[in-house]
Amino acid sequence: MPTEILMPALSPTMEEGTLAKWLVKEGDEVKSGDIIAEIETDKATMEFEAVDEGKIGKILIEEGTAGVKVNTAIAVLLEDGESADDIGKTSAAPAKSDSSTETPKAEAPEAAAPKADASAPAASASPAPAAPKSDSGDRLFASPLARRIAAEKGLDLTAVKGSGPRGRIVKADVENAKPGAAPAKSEAAATPAAAAAPAGPSADAIAKIYADRETEEVALDGMRRTIAQRLGEAKQTIPHFYLRRSAKLDALMKFRGDLNKQLEARGVKLSVNDFIIKACALALQEVPDANAVWAGDRIIKLKPSDVAVAVAIEGGLFTPVLKDAHQKTLSALSTEMKDLATRAKNKKLAPHEYQGGSFAISNLGMFGIENFDAVINPPHGAILAVGAGIQTPVVEDGEIVVRNVMSMTLSVDHRVIDGALGAQFLAKIVNHLENPMGMLA
Repeated sequence: MPTEILMPALSPTMEEGTLAKWLVKEGDEVKSGDIIAEIETDKATMEFEAVDEGKIGKILIEEGTAGVKVNTAIAVLLEDGESADDIGKTSAAPAKSDSSTETPKAEAPEAAAPKADASAPAASASPAPAAPKSDSGDRLFASPLARRIAAEKGLDLTAVKGSGPRGRIVKADVENAKPGAAPAKSEAAATPAAAAAPAGPSADAIAKIYADRETEEVALDGMRRTIAQRLGEAKQTIPHFYLRRSAKLDALMKFRGDLNKQLEARGVKLSVNDFIIKACALALQEVPDANAVWAGDRIIKLKPSDVAVAVAIEGGLFTPVLKDAHQKTLSALSTEMKDLATRAKNKKLAPHEYQGGSFAISNLGMFGIENFDAVINPPHGAILAVGAGIQTPVVEDGEIVVRNVMSMTLSVDHRVIDGALGAQFLAKIVNHLENPMGMLA
């Protein structure tokens, strides 16, 4: 019997993805474990392996199609002796989908968008509004993309006539309709958090302000949507407070230079960031109550030091996690961080490599930024914003001397870490940076 190949969930929070590329074509024989496609999530491009063996009987979703829902049939696999004639009507689906057409599974009522997973740094950025109903109480059938566009344009779907199968409202219907009545009330809007969030001006209202100016509209990709959603959530729901300290780096810079001379033959070159990662990892062990995350109705304290580090990439950022960082040598941390950063920029990280951790580091010192305040990445308890090392006059033993001083700001979730605890944690970080030889013990 023909088997449907379904769009996989490549992370706990993935709801849809882009079928970036097919690596097989209709008629190809595949075995279990063969890589058959590349799938793009909002964070990474990942290879998709076949689970069963057989022949690709029909490709249902063309490569390059975005917004393909998890568990949507994307192809049909035939067993030995079967042919395309065995696929049948129930497995048929259009080969091209722009989310304005539906797959056989699309008529099932869609669940409400899940809340952000406590272990994941990324969540679904823009869940489709709940399906509206007509005045008679009957459900109106509309594609997820059509409902989303309707919400953005301020359309009441009950006033839109659908041109799809059985009157289903599709993308073209809402694109051709004019904004009018307010959109149907969504499940998300019914929640207390959404109701409390201030409603900004509509996209059309903002566009009108700049109607007489030369502009360029940049469509939001999955990563940018997720960043906007999660950081908006962080600033609205996390009670941030900020602790600031400076660290004198002169001893560290000298120590780093000596170590790099010894490590040169091994092709390892330590950066200041490697020392910062190690210092934070050790501080989390020394102040274990700060090694914690917020989990809604409880605080979860971690035993290992799993430190996330922000990596800027084109169009966004990743926060790959260095697990058990307190147990690793500086050279091991340096090698691992370089590998994670390279694969992050190529969007080749697996979900388990950028999910988790209790704490993050955001270092903009290499760009000349002297100090800044970072936004906490939920569910982390804190994030350290690191500025550049600056030659600064300081007073030591009553005399003015010039030292290499680095400014740091610890953004703290007050639900997880109180002021005194955060100050103790930051003091430990500074102590390690100013006494770097202790990090080798």
